[in-house]
Order: sequence, then C-alpha cells, then structure tokens
Amino acid sequence: MDYDLIIIGGGPAGAGAGVYAARKRLKSLLIAKEFGGQSTASTDIQNWIGTVSISGNELAGNFKKHLEAYKDSILDIQEGEVVIGIEARENGFAVKTDKNITYTGKTVLVTAGSTRRKLTVPGAAEYEHKGITYCASCDGPLFSGRDVVVIGGGNAGFETAAQLLAYTKSVTLLTPGETFPADPVTIEKVLTNPKMKAFNNIEVLEIKGDKMVTTIIYKDKKTGEQVELPTGGIFVEVGQIPATEFVKGVVEMDTWDHIVIDPRTQKTNVPGIWAAGDCTDGLYHQNNIAAGDAIRAVEDIYLALTAK
Repeated sequence: MDYDLIIIGGGPAGAGAGVYAARKRLKSLLIAKEFGGQSTASTDIQNWIGTVSISGNELAGNFKKHLEAYKDSILDIQEGEVVIGIEARENGFAVKTDKNITYTGKTVLVTAGSTRRKLTVPGAAEYEHKGITYCASCDGPLFSGRDVVVIGGGNAGFETAAQLLAYTKSVTLLTPGETFPADPVTIEKVLTNPKMKAFNNIEVLEIKGDKMVTTIIYKDKKTGEQVELPTGGIFVEVGQIPATEFVKGVVEMDTWDHIVIDPRTQKTNVPGIWAAGDCTDGLYHQNNIAAGDAIRAVEDIYLALTAK
C-alpha cells in the first residue's frame, strides 16, 4: 500500500483530517476537487470558531495554507481531482479518480461533504447570494431587523426559523407539504413566537427584486390564491444531496444516501473506512462539527494503524 490514509474531500473535515494526519506522521494523501466545501458560497462567515468574520474564499485559502504548512514529505495533496470509486483490496483499498489514476491505501476517510438542494423557480438563480441564502448560521445575522422567509418545513427549516427569530423582525415559513414534517415539539416551540408564521400547501412561484430580493410570490395549493409577500431575505432549507455516489454499494447508507457511521469513532460498517462531515448521517452538519468529526476519525484511524 502506498499510503496509510487516503482522505477524500477538501472542506473543513478534509482539511482538519489532513492536518492531524500529518502531525501524527501518517503517510497520507488528500484528494479534493477544490478546498472550502460549501463555505466558498458565503461572503461573510461569522461562526468559524476563533474568527469573528471571514469570507468563504478566504477560509478555503486558509485550509490549503494550513495543510501545506504541515505536509512536509508525509502528506500529498491532489487538488483538482474527483474520486469516482473505491474498491477493497487485500490489506487496504484502491481509490480511483476522474483522472484515471488509482491510489492505494491501508485506510480511507470520506469527507466529501454535500451540496444544498437549490430553489429552482424563476428568480432563484438570479438572486442567490443577493437575499437568497442556504445557511442561516453563516448568513443569518446579516438579515437583522428584516422580515424574512424560510422555505422548508422539516427540522432544518424550523431550526433555521428559530435561529432567525432571535434577530429578525419576523419569519414566515413556507412548505409544499400538507403537514410540517418537523418534530412536533420543535414545531410547537417555534410557532409560539409572536414573530413567527407558517403556512403549508404552498407552491413557490417566483422571486423578484432589484439589486437584492424584495418579494416572494407563492400560491396556496388548496385555494389557488396567489400571494406577493415582501421580504428582505429568503432562507432555503429543502434538503442536502450528500456527495456519496462513489461509495454506493461499498458502505452502508441511509435512505438519503448519507454514510452511516458510529458516532463515537466515525467508523463505517466496512473495516478500514471512516467518514466525517456532511456526507454522514450525523445529526448536525456545520463547519466546526465537520472538522471535529474528522479529527475524531483520525484519532481512531491512528489507533487502528499503530495497534497492528
């Protein structure tokens, strides 16, 4: 085997894993299409611990700098490659990329992250990052004092609404389903806030604005009534798509294609493969959590390798 550890992904989980693997002197390879993960879409991240405010692009650059500071001869970085498959081999794994290159390693840590499901109605693409955002914890404080809309009635939607209620003027939640799929306790807690409104059976039709979002147009599917609601911001919580296509059939996944892991160790059901961050079935998905999960995985990987 060429490597002790192959890390797949360049977001906070992959970067954290790479730094810790290098510090532990594990001969490692990090494969990433690019650095930063979903953070690169944010212009002002205010919840990366130890940094009051940083742009997504700057944070991605810092990930790369930190890795390069520690890589020495112990960590190899392959940027601009995408993993397309993993195959178990005797005493390890073969990892194939879209460059038709195969790397081999004793262990694998999948930190491939996920992508947000996007709003696809007219105006959504035009006003993305101009009032439409997909991360309340990243961008929420920027909308302080405004009337905002949350699209999505699951736990993520209601948890986003709960965060926003702390500093926005009002929150209106819209969901297409006949019921809200979030936990009843969460729903009840959020809806007791006098600044909160929620409507189901809603079809979003269009987003309008000038330089920034000003209006969301939606239809009540029961009555057919169309509403033009003025808004200063739209937070979209309609789910995530984990980047796990390349490990389908290799490790256990849940209904939504998240990799199932042991939350104590980050192990998958396949000995020798660990996973961390947004691509897993972990309960919460955030930058700081992803980095911590990956570091926990490297600690466990180190123990597994040095025990042999």
